[in-house]
Amino acid sequence: MNWKHASAASAAALAAVVAFITGCGGQDDRTADTVLRNGVVATMDANDSLQQAVALRDGKIVYVGTNTGVAPYITSSTKVIDLGGRMLMPGFIDAHLHSLAGGRALLVCDLAYAPLSHVQLVGKLQACLDASPGGEPDAWLEAVNWDRQATSGLDGDPTKVLLDGLKTSRPIAITSSDFHAVLGNSRALALGGITKATPDPAGGSFLRDATGAPNGMCIDAAGFELKAAIPPDSDADLLKQGRAALAALREQGITSFMDAAAGESHGKTFLALQKAGELTARVNLAINMSPDAAAADPVKAVADAKTLGNTFDQGTPGVSPGVRARVLKLFIDGVVNAPADNGALLSPYFTNAGTEAAPNWVPGTNSGVVYYPPEVLKPLLLAAADAGLDVHAHATGDRAVRQTLDAVAHVRTQRPASNFRPAIAHAETVAVADYPRFAALDVMATMSHQWAQRASYSIGDTENHLGPERFARMEPSGSLRLAGARVVHGSDWPIDPFDTFLALKVGVTRSGDPTNPHSAASLSPVFEGRINADPGLSRADVLHGITRNAARQLRLDDVVGSIEVGKFADLIVLERNFLQVPEEELGRNKVLLTMVGGKAVMAKDAFAGLVATAQAATNRRAQVLSLNGSTGHSIPAAVKGAPHGDGHRH
Repeated sequence: MNWKHASAASAAALAAVVAFITGCGGQDDRTADTVLRNGVVATMDANDSLQQAVALRDGKIVYVGTNTGVAPYITSSTKVIDLGGRMLMPGFIDAHLHSLAGGRALLVCDLAYAPLSHVQLVGKLQACLDASPGGEPDAWLEAVNWDRQATSGLDGDPTKVLLDGLKTSRPIAITSSDFHAVLGNSRALALGGITKATPDPAGGSFLRDATGAPNGMCIDAAGFELKAAIPPDSDADLLKQGRAALAALREQGITSFMDAAAGESHGKTFLALQKAGELTARVNLAINMSPDAAAADPVKAVADAKTLGNTFDQGTPGVSPGVRARVLKLFIDGVVNAPADNGALLSPYFTNAGTEAAPNWVPGTNSGVVYYPPEVLKPLLLAAADAGLDVHAHATGDRAVRQTLDAVAHVRTQRPASNFRPAIAHAETVAVADYPRFAALDVMATMSHQWAQRASYSIGDTENHLGPERFARMEPSGSLRLAGARVVHGSDWPIDPFDTFLALKVGVTRSGDPTNPHSAASLSPVFEGRINADPGLSRADVLHGITRNAARQLRLDDVVGSIEVGKFADLIVLERNFLQVPEEELGRNKVLLTMVGGKAVMAKDAFAGLVATAQAATNRRAQVLSLNGSTGHSIPAAVKGAPHGDGHRH
């Protein structure tokens, strides 16, 4: 796509027209309280036009054009910001993350996504125990950001036996970075009431030893069951988590986001922060659904979710950030990554019929799991559409993706006039025949671009278990886009370190960055290079995915997602021009200024003085927690689930 410069004459003509139209209100509307000029303004409008200047009034955009054209908007009271040639663009919109989980990590033991052997894992955990002696003998030790795939590849999956050897009496729960596994010690299992007689829950399983007793590894919903024994966070704890999350979002230039598995704690926390004047991003909540509730009565399950969402939803968005809750979140399957292998595939995962020295990978018997079978999913999506809710479906395996597309097709047939906006999140493996169905059914593909790099979760056992044909089409963002799909970016923070520019870089190049500590390529040469031959996205594609396309998913496209007259002034200034830097340097960028509704909520370097005193105090308050933290567990398992659920799970 070509980036287009509007001529000075056309921009001036447009300004005159706008002034004439808006001037009919009987006041001088060719004034602005803020003007940003002398920059590269990537508008992300329908033409991807590039401009020089923007004028703002009362939190909205009143002019977009040239330095000359913006001059009449400047008065003695106008704040004029010289961009110094830097790139100005719409604020980033992260369409899939887990906010309180991200903030909460800062209070617990952080394993930092490192590839840890059993010995190294024990060492890290013991260090966390030794650093908090006041927790003995009963306080839970929670550890997060555990790279289970790397540990499994080095020494095999650990069990409760490894944790029971630690010098502590405390219950321990370690959450894998993909949120699909929780490892507990014997005391944690006991507190959770989990014994040999405990059945596997719907949507999960307890891995077991030779006697049939749980070995400590709890998969998906079984992890919820274990962590339900952890005392719930207090309201004060939740506020700390929310403040930390908002601080991280400001730093990343994210002005709107969707929490992709939300519950009551999310709504009350962000409403409280809004009331306190501390909300610095537009909050959108996807209410997490229980497979059991959906199977029992899909219409009632949807009605219950809508009732909960209505408790927090503030209706039509305004200039100041607020809270909306009009999306239903479904986990259709698990993950296709080894060793979980519970993403639902059309044909079985491969298994090694040979030896470690001489492997012979052949199809096995495991094809993963579907938590919402078609007979449940179709009426559920129809009920959601009838209730005016959109659906955001986690589906990583090609069978889960196909069954979700089939259910959307059912809605399109039964309700052809419905304004239903479904999205499939992750879509890590998609059958080639299903690529064009995203566009044909108007289903958004919400992708976490950073996963299209070589890493412990993508190569090695995962590559072997998927087999060469499936691995060749893993993370098919480029193929989906070429087939006409609307691709959206969702970081899935805190699955990975929060690094938006790295994610966008990987979206374009399908490879990591050895110089970026958040990239797997910085750990070992084996992670360098492209993940596979599937095409990358263009720079325009990844920027559309985190602005205008994401705005459409959130039903905010009338007010944000592009820099156009009449839209809210959610804007960011970049250190480097994303359109011009070399491909390998796309991830080496940062946001210098974040504005929400025309208000500077984060500023640094040349723009540091733009944050108002009150906002600066709010920012300092949040920084009692380090922005380097990355995960947590405050997401409920269901609409009416337990206070701890790790419903995040991708």
